[in-house]
Amino acid sequence: MKIKDFHLSYCSNIHAGESWEATFQNLKIYIPEVKNRLGHKGSFGIGLRLSNEASLTLESPDRLKEFQEWLLRTNAYVYTLNGFPFGGFHRTKVKEQVHAPDWTTEARRDYTIRCFRILAQLLPEGMEGGISTSPLSYRYWFADETAKKEAYQIACMYLIEVVEVLNQIKKETGKLLHLDLEPEPDGLIENSKELIRFFKVWLLAKGKKALSKKWNSDDKEAEQAILTHIQVCYDVCHFAIVYEKPEQTFKKLEQAGIRVGKIQLSAALQLLIPPLARERFSLAKRLQKFADTTYLHQVVGRKNGGELTTFPDLPQAIAKLETTEDLEWRVHFHVPIFLENYGTFQSTQGDILKVLAYALNNPGLTRHLEVETYTWEVLPEDTHLTLGEAISRELAWVREQLQ
Repeated sequence: MKIKDFHLSYCSNIHAGESWEATFQNLKIYIPEVKNRLGHKGSFGIGLRLSNEASLTLESPDRLKEFQEWLLRTNAYVYTLNGFPFGGFHRTKVKEQVHAPDWTTEARRDYTIRCFRILAQLLPEGMEGGISTSPLSYRYWFADETAKKEAYQIACMYLIEVVEVLNQIKKETGKLLHLDLEPEPDGLIENSKELIRFFKVWLLAKGKKALSKKWNSDDKEAEQAILTHIQVCYDVCHFAIVYEKPEQTFKKLEQAGIRVGKIQLSAALQLLIPPLARERFSLAKRLQKFADTTYLHQVVGRKNGGELTTFPDLPQAIAKLETTEDLEWRVHFHVPIFLENYGTFQSTQGDILKVLAYALNNPGLTRHLEVETYTWEVLPEDTHLTLGEAISRELAWVREQLQ
């Protein structure tokens, strides 16, 4: 839905189901319900998650036409896709496999280009469209810096191929599409420093040279194409976990010429580490409720001097709770954004408020906002709502902040 200069919706990765049939059925159920709960009378934007399997079905002209006709009848439109999870994302062990296949593979490139060709046909005229994607890969899959450099090189060249496709789509249709890299803890790109470095060292150096050679053009044209079609998905939860301050990060990205294609509104679990052993024992028991077997819940701790410590998943962090010198932990667990507290725990909701305030005060930062809380099925029972109610409460909360 359009609020001021923003398109706002929720990411449909909240819904279980990998096939297009399951995806479409969920949209038919929940889009009308959410619109009704919100009392929204205008056109309703959709943040569509397409698995690889679903994209292979939806690229069929008949299926695409059927979906377009439904969008028209429902007064809805698609402006952004989530192209991060390639395969199964619910009711299965996802963990680090959410990155697979990664950007060192043709499969990831082909899936992403397929999603863009679909989005180009769904996107309304006069509107830009984006697809968020993984931070290249999972860093623990690479044994050393040499292996990581090779991964950066391969990923860079595949991303340049995506730029070529998006540039051609723009020439043919006039529609601006961008791929939005989404930094995440333990990704090959996990913070703004690594993101800017990837742009500078790889995309705007090696990638630019390769593209200008292909096009037989000057470097300036290639650089402009890269910065137009490769942007960043600012997931508030992910940046909060690594203790980045939103205003500083947005300014660094602007100085580097990197655009924000989409802001995903999400909150992480936040907790202070108590000093007493019995309090830590109690804390460990309460944290166990969040240590599900479906998703990775990376933990980043902060010591008194500001030094950060990292744990690849919540169980490893809990095992060190008795002896840790950390003062605070932030956990990669997308908790509902309309709640500031979860019993004795907190959330990083404050970062969402700062991001929204910055976006309101800086027109042009981005036009795409997407709520992304996908963990409802694995949340402790005392936080459960019906799915329609949960989605609506989150969107209503964001709408209130924007208005």
